[in-house]
Formats: sequence, structure tokens, C-alpha cells
Amino acid sequence: MPLNFDRESRKPTIMKIGIEIFIWAAQIAAVIFLAYFIVYYCIEKTNVIGSSMEKTLFAGDPIIIDKFSYRLTDPKRFDVIVFKQGGDEHSYYNIKRIIGLPGETVIIKDGIIYINGEILEDIVNVDEMANYGLAAEEILLEDNEYFVLGDNRNYSEDSRFASIGNITRDEIIGKAVIRLSPFNFVSKLNLKNPTGSDKK
Repeated sequence: MPLNFDRESRKPTIMKIGIEIFIWAAQIAAVIFLAYFIVYYCIEKTNVIGSSMEKTLFAGDPIIIDKFSYRLTDPKRFDVIVFKQGGDEHSYYNIKRIIGLPGETVIIKDGIIYINGEILEDIVNVDEMANYGLAAEEILLEDNEYFVLGDNRNYSEDSRFASIGNITRDEIIGKAVIRLSPFNFVSKLNLKNPTGSDKK
């Protein structure tokens, strides 16, 4: 009985093709997983809505959100954060600057912010506030709460108002780190002392 040499010779080729298809599929799956991980856990692009962060960020500015750092460290004073009010996944992103940290007291008197009874030396260029809102009386922040303000203080709905209030840690999406157009690091924008560093 004659042997089917042609069929036997094709087996290694078929196996090689199968291995190549498997490797190709695994690479695609890895890329998809990596992209999902980066978008869901690490970074995200969004656009600024409204004028509450002028003169630091303007309506329509595209920014990159660092969603990973706060999984390792706590938010710091003067960080520009992105959050969703009430954690509602369907609400739009809010962008404000952290002023008060968990456990601190915040009060605004005569246009000056006091943290734990001490005058806060603001690092950004802002106009004097006309409306102190809830912060006209001393506010005690809970262990997971942050007091936030917009840099455009007189045109910002922020922690001074009951509609926003104090922001909890689980409402924070991440930190605004880069403005894409024109390109710059958010932490370097609109500072009184551009060479200075953020304070905790």
C-alpha cells in the first residue's frame, strides 16, 4: 500500500501555521488588555467644561488625567483634580483645585482662606472672592473629604456651595497633569512663583 507522503509532509506546515495564528491572537489580546488597563486604570483624556478654572485652564482645553497616582498616594493641597459629583458615572467631569485636606478646618474671612486657623499662602494667581458661601463659617473636613475651589473664584461652583460641597476620596477620578493644546504641565500653570513647588 503506497504511503501518502504529501499528507505527512503537510503536518509540520499546518502545525506551524497554527502556532503563528495562536501567537498573533495572543499578541492582539495582550494589546487590547493593555489598552483597556491604561484607559481604565492609568490615564484618560477629557476636555475642560466651563470657565471655573481660568486663568489656569480654559473651556475646551484638552487635558490628560492621571488616574493611577492616587491609587498609591493621597491627593495633595493645590492638586488640580477631576471628579464626578456624587460619584455618578453619568455626570460630567468637574475640575477644581484642592484647598483643604481631610481632618482640617477651612474658613474664609475678608477674602482670605484659613486652614486650621492659619492663613493659607495660595500658590496660584486668583482674584479676591466676593462670595464665601458655606466657608463663611468654619468647615470641618471628615477623614475622607477635600475642600476644593475653582481658580476663577468668582465664577466657580465649588465646595463653598451646597450643590458641590466637600469632595470625598471615592469621587475623585484623578489628577489633571497635562494640558495638550497648548502643551504644558497643569502643575506649572498660573503660579505666583513658577519655580516654587506645591505645598502639602
